[in-house]
Amino acid sequence: MIFRLKMLSLRKTTNWQAPLPGLGYGCPEHKNAIFFGMKPIFIAGPCVIESAELLQTVAGELVRIRQTLGDVELIFKASFDKANRTSLKSFRGPGLERGLQMLSDIREQYHLPITTDVHESYQAEAAGEVVDVLQIPAFLCRQTDLLVAASRSGRTVNVKKAQFLSGEDMQYAVEKCREAGAGEVWLSERGNSFGYNNLVVDFRNIPVMKQWADRVIMDCTHSVQRPGGGGGKTSGDRRYVPAMALAAKAFGAQGYFFEVHPDPEKALSDGPNMLYLKDLENVIKSLL
Repeated sequence: MIFRLKMLSLRKTTNWQAPLPGLGYGCPEHKNAIFFGMKPIFIAGPCVIESAELLQTVAGELVRIRQTLGDVELIFKASFDKANRTSLKSFRGPGLERGLQMLSDIREQYHLPITTDVHESYQAEAAGEVVDVLQIPAFLCRQTDLLVAASRSGRTVNVKKAQFLSGEDMQYAVEKCREAGAGEVWLSERGNSFGYNNLVVDFRNIPVMKQWADRVIMDCTHSVQRPGGGGGKTSGDRRYVPAMALAAKAFGAQGYFFEVHPDPEKALSDGPNMLYLKDLENVIKSLL
């Protein structure tokens, strides 16, 4: 309730507007900009909100890339709470209220569309007041109540395919979201479990999932994870990220997801599989 009152106050005192279902950033000069068209989209940002300074650094680089490459569709991502960390001692983020306020600040300052993930049904309404795309974590993609709550916001919902599901299985998640009123429904490929502490990607899932989703995204960084392979934390190998993206392009991916950080070795979550922020522009160029 406190957060909702703050958001109402924010609407009255700035030029901020709620995001429009199926449309781009909701400020006046962008309110008619459709960014969910046929061009590929690029979702990029840190795994978790570590600080306002980190968000500003990454958002500033996304704006620079957009200006340099011209007409590139970029969406800023960051999580306010990583509820699925391996260890109880792992950093989770600033939480719902503070995290959403920080994301709102980024959107207002940098005019970037925003996405974040929700882990519990009660988070969906508040998050839907701030972001353009609500993301459903892979482990939770079968949770009907969560899918319905996110979809009732009217925002686009991006559902990540679980590591234990096939592309065909995801048609049922799409049905749940559509029935509940999602603006658009996207599906993300992020690999499948391959024994313990490893993932492989079956790229055939991309054309399979395109049968039901408005857009299929390739999660190029989580796909190179080694879940739980870092001794109480997740490991990974970022060297394979560019190849994952190019392979996904060959299979018809309509968007690409990258977690990025100025110094992944010092990141508080998912460092080993994150791209260096300085490398993002060249990776995007290779996909245009």
